[in-house]
Amino acid sequence: MERILEQAPRFFSSKNLWLLLEAAGMTLGMTVVGCLIGFALAFVLVFLRQTPDLWALPLRVVCIIYVEVFRRIPFIVVVYLVLFFIQAVNPNASLFTIAVIAICLYAVAFTADIIRGGIESVPITQTEAAAAMNLSRLQSMLWIVLPQAWPVIVPPAIAFAVAFIKDTALVSQVGVFELTFRGKELNNQGYSGILVFGSIAMCYFILSFPLSLLGQHLEKRLGTPRGQRRKSKIRLS
Repeated sequence: MERILEQAPRFFSSKNLWLLLEAAGMTLGMTVVGCLIGFALAFVLVFLRQTPDLWALPLRVVCIIYVEVFRRIPFIVVVYLVLFFIQAVNPNASLFTIAVIAICLYAVAFTADIIRGGIESVPITQTEAAAAMNLSRLQSMLWIVLPQAWPVIVPPAIAFAVAFIKDTALVSQVGVFELTFRGKELNNQGYSGILVFGSIAMCYFILSFPLSLLGQHLEKRLGTPRGQRRKSKIRLS
């Protein structure tokens, strides 16, 4: 404790605080960019996977294999695979780019099942009615299915993003200057590990907690009136 109190003024200097702020921005940027791109690509993957035509059978098989494989590979292994592949193709690629690509690949596999579950929660009669109105499959998906599927998709998707803020610590193994990497640097400079990683833990909490609140807010806003009435009855009982 005496060591922590002695080091605290030097540790919380403007230089170190700016270093942690930049690292937090790197962590948040990787998560937001990687998960948003991965989420968008997951929609494409699910759309292809649910294509009923015979010509799409190979695409459906590829999509299923992709999801099943990447859901069973640790994220750190995906990071190293992307690192070695990208360096073989483009040795000058930035580590941020490599980390974002790895996050995208991982996010696609996990959010694809979230999106598929949300789409399948919409009654089949909705798509049948859209087909009867001569809407194309894409139009039916965009105008009929997705608006009803959002309440099922959004909460677990945001929960995945919140969890992934913590998982970005793994990209520090390849030298990305995010929070955990900067924590190791400060610890190697002689600062107390409790002081350093206690501050790093607080930074992760500050990044993830508002996103969790956003998820709760969107869950309430997107919830159906029937579901909201059911929740209110449970509280009253």
